[in-house]
Amino acid sequence: MTAHRRSRTLLASVSLMALVATGLSACEDTSVPGAASGADQGAAGRPEQEPARLVLNVRRGERDVSVDTLLDVQARSAVLETVRVSSPAGGVPGELAEDGTSWTALERLEPGAAYTVRAVGRDASGEVLRSVARFSTQDLTLAEQTFASVAPLDGETVGVGMPVVVSFDVPVTDRASMERQMRVESVPQQPGTWHWISDTEAHWRPRRYWQAGSEVRVDLDVNGVSAGGGVYGQHDREISFTVGDAHVYRVDAQTHQMRVFSNGRLLRTIPITTGKPGFETRNGTKVIMEKFDVRRMNSETVGIPAGSAESYDIDDVQWAMRLTHSGEFIHAAPWSVGSQGSANVSHGCTGMSTADAGWLYAMTRRGDVVETVGTAGEDMTLTNGWGDWNVPFAEYREGSAL
Repeated sequence: MTAHRRSRTLLASVSLMALVATGLSACEDTSVPGAASGADQGAAGRPEQEPARLVLNVRRGERDVSVDTLLDVQARSAVLETVRVSSPAGGVPGELAEDGTSWTALERLEPGAAYTVRAVGRDASGEVLRSVARFSTQDLTLAEQTFASVAPLDGETVGVGMPVVVSFDVPVTDRASMERQMRVESVPQQPGTWHWISDTEAHWRPRRYWQAGSEVRVDLDVNGVSAGGGVYGQHDREISFTVGDAHVYRVDAQTHQMRVFSNGRLLRTIPITTGKPGFETRNGTKVIMEKFDVRRMNSETVGIPAGSAESYDIDDVQWAMRLTHSGEFIHAAPWSVGSQGSANVSHGCTGMSTADAGWLYAMTRRGDVVETVGTAGEDMTLTNGWGDWNVPFAEYREGSAL
């Protein structure tokens, strides 16, 4: 569970002109003696100054320290100059306050690791203080750590409908704690929100389709964050992707045509066929999820038994692009060319000639949008593929944990 951003340049030490001093203590009483009691006052009747010390928020020698701990060192009647945190699992970067009164870690801890904290400061007389504290963290099994996978891939160019999809391999029950550490930023800036599909999947989408040419950065600072139920985030993730041209494909099951738009300009109108009665294509907004230059299509995978009147098993369907988890694709369908542009004869997919499908496949990216209207079938849902655009934004935002 080594942190992902160890290379990030962070301020971990600063030289200061100051007054500071004594040893590094841990979790001690931090109260400052008051002036009400004569026992607490000096000979001149003034309150005595608290002894100079540096206070760590973890006890010396402590074992099983939680990995979601953010180390903190406070200077009492002293000024910090440097704080160094080391372990076999790597160091912990931190930030020193400008006035030298505190140092705070910027990353959480690794499981099953022994840490050493070395702090240096000065007291009011300018005398150097050097102090050391050691502790170890709780060990975690893989079942107690959740790893986040992210789509798109780092460096990928995607379509304007692409949601950010984060999948966790161990369920997250404290969604709010995780979501606070999950950020999406874009240039140009576009408002958006997270929506939890389940305890293992969260999506982020902008209010409207991405602007073509947007540069997007996803920062999942979840390493060591509590996911609830004794589970913690495993590894930070940071990826960047680019939004390409605005490709929107408008399928009309009544006219049997697909109009292909790029950046608002109509490039081509393609004769198509969609689902026949009993196998109607879904209405709504879909997003290209994956592409296959050749794919086997078997009716048993969509609940049509082998040997039935509607069964099929085709080994070499060309230019197939997935739209739903339930099995809708856009693909070449040379066997139905006679019906394309005039009738709906498929089992739910959108079929076209091999030449048209090849042309469309070549220009298409994951995240390109398919808007289907005019069928007698069910409406597209949020969870059947990347159906994020089928819910009004205000309702979609309600799926955030924050």
